[in-house]
Amino acid sequence: MQVSVETIGTLGRRLKIAVPADQVEKEFSARLQRLSKQMRLPGFRPGKVPLNMVEAHYGGKLIEEVAGDLIQTTLYEAIGNQGLRPAGDPRVQRQPLARGGELQYTVEFEIYPEVKRSDLSGAHIDRPSVTVAEADVDNTIETIRKQRATWKPVEREARLGDRVTIDFTGQIDGKEFEGGKANAFPVVLGSGTLLESMEQGLVGVKLGEARRLAVKFPADYGHKLLAGQTADFDVKANEIAEPILPQVDEALAKALGVKEGGVEKLRADVKINLQREAATRARSVVRTQALTLLLEANPIEVPQGLLDAEAKRLKESALASGTDAADNAFYEKRARSRVALGLILGEIIRNRGLTPDAAQVRARLEEMAADYESPAEFIKWHYEKPERLGEIESLVMEERIVEDLLRSAQVTDKPMSFQELLKIDTAIQ
Repeated sequence: MQVSVETIGTLGRRLKIAVPADQVEKEFSARLQRLSKQMRLPGFRPGKVPLNMVEAHYGGKLIEEVAGDLIQTTLYEAIGNQGLRPAGDPRVQRQPLARGGELQYTVEFEIYPEVKRSDLSGAHIDRPSVTVAEADVDNTIETIRKQRATWKPVEREARLGDRVTIDFTGQIDGKEFEGGKANAFPVVLGSGTLLESMEQGLVGVKLGEARRLAVKFPADYGHKLLAGQTADFDVKANEIAEPILPQVDEALAKALGVKEGGVEKLRADVKINLQREAATRARSVVRTQALTLLLEANPIEVPQGLLDAEAKRLKESALASGTDAADNAFYEKRARSRVALGLILGEIIRNRGLTPDAAQVRARLEEMAADYESPAEFIKWHYEKPERLGEIESLVMEERIVEDLLRSAQVTDKPMSFQELLKIDTAIQ
């Protein structure tokens, strides 16, 4: 077998492969012999049909089968002998094949990029150090009260915090648009359910009053057909209601699952949950810094096939969740960092021979399950299918790599409030 390799760009490779004619003939003859023993034709005993007649009937089909099977057996042998690792499925183009000739075909693919840095020596990372204060507990309980509010209809003008039930119809350039109309739609003013300008435009509205509001959609609005547009909304207020918040007492504590201990136990439970949330979020902040620095240390080119597939997956996921897709550049940008990071982590895992530790996977599952009403069911659900457990295994492997990265970097504890911690973006750009 003859193999030549051509480099296309940074990651592209083109292999020209030629399988000798005698190897092709050997495989073809073997198949012809096997078929002749099975073939039946009038006037011939079973297994006695002359080979030239078998070839006349099935030669074209056999040569195609031989070509396909030889490509399967020789392709990855050739790639392996060249020390290449394809990223994605190879694309094969075959030359016409006739009996007595050699099999010639060309294959193109992209290879995985080289990862040069697997540590963060010399880098600096800030690790959030947070103490949950009583004010944080107060804020959380106040949020719980708002979530459990009952609503009392009033006849005064609407204020921030009131719930206004409205009918509305939106138009752009005098034409209604999809999703711009609703009846009996409840909105709490100041909640961010609608665009801020629309909610602010409802402050002071009276029961039964109709208003026309000019609303400017942000340039990055999720519905791309509305992004940057200005719409006129005809709005009518059908009901105005003010919130009645529950008292912070033993009844509220019991409603929240605190059987004994009343408000004191409720506050203690809330504080424990906030401490758990702070620890989880601080870990995410550190993870984001470490992985971002790892990306910056390895400015690799991403295989186009993997990039296209990930961008398509992100776009389809957005559509499935009801979010209208942004332009392709938005998804390609997100996909690029995700694919690059996946390739880098994969190379580190492969080079170090890392494998998931069952005890660590179980411990991580138990930690995650603590946030659910039935932890045992959560854990069981993951162990029922390998793909579910695989997601946790990948998470644990990533955490192991992050731990190694942190050991090579300079990590400094940075004191901050719980509210400051919540404002930190943990997305990898």
